[in-house]
Amino acid sequence: MNTSTKALIGVLLLLSPWLLVQAWILAAAPDEAIEEMPSCSESSSNCAHLGGGDYHRMEVTTVILEGQSLEETKSLALDYIDEQDGEVLFESESEGEYFVHFVEHTSFWLFPDDVVVSITADGANSSKIELHSESRLGAGDLGVNPERLELLYDALASD
Repeated sequence: MNTSTKALIGVLLLLSPWLLVQAWILAAAPDEAIEEMPSCSESSSNCAHLGGGDYHRMEVTTVILEGQSLEETKSLALDYIDEQDGEVLFESESEGEYFVHFVEHTSFWLFPDDVVVSITADGANSSKIELHSESRLGAGDLGVNPERLELLYDALASD
């Protein structure tokens, strides 16, 4: 066995746990579009929600973005999705309302997390948001979902 073959086998052995986890994720957590706003159960440790009367694991409680139209808020949401390399699974728009479900992946292990955004016009120049982030796998999220919603909220409220 030559040196390059040994090196290749060594690299594959080092990568094998990661590759096995990726195969397990593909089988255990397939993409399914979410078409309406989900909620978190009271005891959930892998979910965060802001708005719609539910503030699960969130300190932020402001859901009205004054001085920011639906279109401006939607544009900021789409910018965030693009910056996070999010994959849009469902999107709908009607008069005065925008809804999107996209997937973000955790770094390194690439666990999929579903993120749902609802934006509703609240007058001529303000919008109302509802945000949800939930891990597809596992009982906990190590604080990833509340942190994600804080980043998303900051991106939406930055205008």
